Amino acid sequence: MKLNPQQHEAIHYLGGPLLVLAGAGSGKTRVITQKIAYLITEAGYPAHQIAAITFTNKAAREMQERIGKLLGKGQTRGLTVCTFHSLGMRILREEAARAGYKKQFSILDAADASKIIAELLGSSGREPVFKAQNRISRWKNDLTLPETALLQAENEWERQMAQLYAGYQDTLTSYQAVDFDDLIRLPAEILRDHNEVRHRWQHRLRYLLIDECQDTNTCQYALMRLLTGAEGQFTAVGDDDQSIYAWRGANVENLRLLQSDYPQIKVIKLEQNYRSTARILRVANQVIAHNPKLFAKTLWSQYGLGDMVDVIACKDEQHEAEVVVGRIAHQKLIGGDKVNYADFAILYRGNHQARVFEEALRSRHIPYRLSGGQSFFDKAEIKDVLAYVRLLANPDDDPAFLRAVTTPRRGVGDVTLAKLNAYAQIAHCSLFQAAQSMEALAELNSKNREHLQQFMALMQAHQSRAASEAAGSLLQNLLQDIGYENHLLLSEEGKSGEIKWRNVQDLAAWIGRKGEADGKNILEIAQTIALMTLLEGRDEEETDAVKMSTLHASKGLEYPQVFLVGCEEGLFPHGDSVEEGNIEEERRLMYVGITRAQKKLVLTHCIKRKRAGQWQFPEPSRFIDEMPAEDITVLGRKGGAPIVSQAEGKSRLSGMLAMLADKKQGG
Repeated sequence: MKLNPQQHEAIHYLGGPLLVLAGAGSGKTRVITQKIAYLITEAGYPAHQIAAITFTNKAAREMQERIGKLLGKGQTRGLTVCTFHSLGMRILREEAARAGYKKQFSILDAADASKIIAELLGSSGREPVFKAQNRISRWKNDLTLPETALLQAENEWERQMAQLYAGYQDTLTSYQAVDFDDLIRLPAEILRDHNEVRHRWQHRLRYLLIDECQDTNTCQYALMRLLTGAEGQFTAVGDDDQSIYAWRGANVENLRLLQSDYPQIKVIKLEQNYRSTARILRVANQVIAHNPKLFAKTLWSQYGLGDMVDVIACKDEQHEAEVVVGRIAHQKLIGGDKVNYADFAILYRGNHQARVFEEALRSRHIPYRLSGGQSFFDKAEIKDVLAYVRLLANPDDDPAFLRAVTTPRRGVGDVTLAKLNAYAQIAHCSLFQAAQSMEALAELNSKNREHLQQFMALMQAHQSRAASEAAGSLLQNLLQDIGYENHLLLSEEGKSGEIKWRNVQDLAAWIGRKGEADGKNILEIAQTIALMTLLEGRDEEETDAVKMSTLHASKGLEYPQVFLVGCEEGLFPHGDSVEEGNIEEERRLMYVGITRAQKKLVLTHCIKRKRAGQWQFPEPSRFIDEMPAEDITVLGRKGGAPIVSQAEGKSRLSGMLAMLADKKQGG
C-alpha cells in the first residue's frame, strides 16, 4: 500500500517537534513504524537512541512485529519499544538511589495497594477504599506531593486523604515498593530535580515517538518533556476526538499544551481513513462535530458509500440480545465460509450489559470471546507464586512476606504475625528482618518459632541460589519444596485444583523461557513480571468467535460488523457523566465505537429496561439524534419499518428449513 502525501510528510519530517493528528483508521501505527525505519536507515540515528512509547503491551508488541518485518535484527538492536510504565521502570531501576530505593524494589498491583490503604483507613468498605485510592492516584498523576496536597486541601475529606497519602507513601518506602503511578512519577521527579541525570537520558534517547498522545496524564506529559528537552526531537501521534480516559487522569489539554510548550511544533493531519465506508464516517464526523474542537478534521475514505446505519428499537434487553444474536446467526447462515464469527463485535458501555448477550449466544451455540475479563495475573494461584518470587527479589516486601508465609498454611498464624509486626514497628525493620531477629523469635512459643524458622530457612536457601541458577528450574524447585501442587489439589473442589496447577505450570514455563531468552535470573525477571498485565501472547490466540467488549477496551480495534448496544440516555451517555458535565467524553466514546466498524454498523436501544428490579422507560441516546438522518434507517419504532423485513424473514425461514432437511438426510 502506497503512502498518502500526509503520511509521507509525517515520516520524513525531522525539522523539530511534530504532532501527527491521526484520525481513526488513518494508519498511525504504520507512520510510527515507517518513521523508525527511516530514522535508522536514512537519517543516521542508531537504533539504541530511539524510543517508541505506547500505552499497552499489546500496542508495543504489534509495533515490534511490524518493525521486525521492515528491518533486520542487526538494524534494530537496542531499539526501545515499550509502554510508559516500562520506560519509567527502566529509568527508576538505574536511578533508584536518587529516590531512596534499592534496585530490586517491588511493584505493587492495585489489589496490594488497596489492602495497605484499607489498613490505614481502618475500613474494608470497597467504596471508601476505592475513592481514597483514586484520589491518591490523581495526586500522583498531577505530580503533587503529600505535603502539598495537605496545604491545598479544600475540605475535611481532602485533608484526611492527604494525611492518608503521606502514610501510604511512608509504608511503600518501608516496603521498598512502588505502585503503578510511582513508575512514572518517580522518574519524572528524578529527571526534574537532577540535571546530570536528565542530560544523560536525553543524550541516550535522542528521538522519541509517542503513541496515543491524547491519553497522557500530567505526569506522563512531564516525563515526555523532560526526556525530549528544549529541542524537542519527537513525533507525538494522537487524536483529540479519541480521548476517552479522563477518568484515569488522561488530559486532552496536553495536545494544546504541546503547541504552547513547543511554539515551533509542526502539525500534520491524517484524515484519510483505511477502515470504514463513507456512510459510517459521515455518521462519525457529524456526531463528533457537536464537540468543541482543538483541531478540526474530517475523515474520508475511498471505500464507497456502503450500507445504511441501522438503529433498532428493541422491546427490552432480552429482545435486544435476541435481535443482535439473530442477525449474527443469519449473516453466518447466508455467508457460509465467507463470513467468520470473528467479523462481529458487540460493544457496550458497561460490563454488566454482557450477561444477557452471553446467554443468547450460548443458546445458539455461537462461540464468543469476552475482552477485559480477569487477567491471568489476577488469579489467586498466580499471585501466590509471584509473592514468593517478589520476596526472593526484595525481602523488605511485607505484603509478599505475608502472602508467602501463610500460603500454603504452615503453622504460622495470626498470633505469630501480630508479634512479628509489633517487633518490626518498634525496630523499624521489615517482617523478614524481624523473623531473623533472636529478640523477636524469643516472643514466640517453641512450636510457632520452629514453623517460622523452617519457612525462613527455605527462603534463604532459595535466595542464595537465585542469582546464579536458571529462573525456571529454581521456581520448579521452590514449588516442590513448598508442596504447592498438593496444597491446590487439597484445598480446591473438583477439577478446580488441577486447572489452577496448570496455570501455575504455564507461569513457571513462561518464566523459564523468559529467563533463557533474555539471559536473566529470577531476581531480574521479578520486576518485569509485575508490569505484565497479560502473559505475552497468551490470550492472543486467534479463535473464530464473536468479540464482546466494553467501548473503552475496543479502542484501536476494527471489525467488519459492529453492534453498539444499549444506546439510551442514562446508559450511553452514562448517567453519572451527564450529571458531572462529561458529555463531551461520552460523545468521544460514541465516536470511537462508530469508527470500529468497517462495513456495517447497527445501534440498538431498548424501549424499557429493568434497573434495580424496576422497569424504566429510557429515551434513545441523544447521540442518535446527532446523526445525519439520510444515513440511518430506524427499525422497530411505532409506525416505522419492522426489525426483520418480510424478505429477510422468508430467507431466515427457508435457511432454517434447509438446515433441518440436511440434518434429517444426515441422520
